[in-house]
Parts: sequence; C-alpha cells; structure tokens
Amino acid sequence: QKILDDFRSGTRNEADFWINLRGKMIYIRYFAIHDPETTNYLGCLEVTQDITEIQKIQGEHRLLSEND
Repeated sequence: QKILDDFRSGTRNEADFWINLRGKMIYIRYFAIHDPETTNYLGCLEVTQDITEIQKIQGEHRLLSEND
C-alpha cells in the first residue's frame, strides 16, 4: 500500500523486487502511470520477468558490425 500511496503522490515512480519462486529468480517492476497533461495518477503497470538465465551470464557478448 505504501508504494501505491507514493505513486499517487508522485514521490515515487517505480519500485523493483526480485523473488525466488519454485527455483526461478523472478524480477518484478512496478511503474506509476500519470496523465502527462494533468499529472493525475492513472494506475500502476507491473512487469514480471524470469531472470534465472540472465543471472548466469558472464563476460560480454557484443554485436559485430557489418565490417567485422
């Protein structure tokens, strides 16, 4: 409730959490949605992503240019 209250008041615009759910790491993000003209609070958007495989990434993998 505190997060939603902060979203409504404009003191916070996003909140991030991650949990271990049945052996998978789940990343959850909440975003406040405001009317751009009036700044009135419209609601909250929730985005959930399984980041289990992402956490295993090591080193780097770059995109190659057409000349490479």
